[in-house]
Amino acid sequence: MFYSYLYVYCQGTYLTSTAHSYANDFNLHEGTVIGKFNGEFWGMFASHQLVGNLITLALLRDEKGGSTSGTTLLFIVFLCSMTLGTILMCFLSKRNGKEEQMQDSRVTFSSSVVSLLKAMLNLLLDIRILLIIPLIAYSGLQQAFVWAEYTKQIVKPSLGERGVGGAMAVYGVFDAICSLAAGRLTFGLSSITIIVSAGALIQIIVLLWLLLGYSVAGGVLGTVYPLLIGALWGIGDGVLNTQLSALLGILFKHDLEGAFAQLKLWQSASIAVVFFISSSISLQTMVIILFTALCVSLAGFLFLMLQFERAFSYRAS
Repeated sequence: MFYSYLYVYCQGTYLTSTAHSYANDFNLHEGTVIGKFNGEFWGMFASHQLVGNLITLALLRDEKGGSTSGTTLLFIVFLCSMTLGTILMCFLSKRNGKEEQMQDSRVTFSSSVVSLLKAMLNLLLDIRILLIIPLIAYSGLQQAFVWAEYTKQIVKPSLGERGVGGAMAVYGVFDAICSLAAGRLTFGLSSITIIVSAGALIQIIVLLWLLLGYSVAGGVLGTVYPLLIGALWGIGDGVLNTQLSALLGILFKHDLEGAFAQLKLWQSASIAVVFFISSSISLQTMVIILFTALCVSLAGFLFLMLQFERAFSYRAS
């Protein structure tokens, strides 16, 4: 959990700072550059769902799982990907051109922690982040739903254990494609509003389907329905990943550390909640929780965007 928190905090801060710097260097629109950078990053990030689950699907030979050699192959692939990522990180550099003096590592670390905590607490006094937090929390809920409920309650009854890899690969490919597309279409707050609303609508349709009309089917439909749900859910996840990062990068460009710390804090908390309660509640109850959370978070987000639109119209007049 701590590694995941630190990773997304650093990734979001660095990626957005780089986008701001790149836009300034080449005199480009900041919103467009932030959208493209986030779309490309999250598209590549989501592709691991495709590659990893296709490997898993190929290795699973029966309902009991794959062989020892297959597990070893997965470990080798994982190790190679981590090694490659670590090597590529060595080529990352600051773009602001400012030279910093060398400081004692212990002092630097402690001061950074204190600074981050202050930024997080100060940001909670900002009404903008308070209206975005419900959507951030929902993004964590819907990710945990895929891992904890979708595979167990929807895929396995229809496709069996061996079908989980294929279903998650479909989820991953639509997540990656949607991330790339949403990033390309992002140019500012108005586009973020439209894209988030469209992604939320898709997930609302899926939730209503699960709540009111979904049942395990046989034959071709028994294969198509879980894959279709995975594809639609992947589209929604791609939208939330790219647009939340772009939204925070645009609204809080002078406090990126605090904003992205809030992002991972509330995402991690909501993911933990789902895993703690998933074993004690039914699929229907989980869907109702998700549906309620999505409606509340979408209402807060749209209210915030409406306030920005009114403020912009007032200044223009």
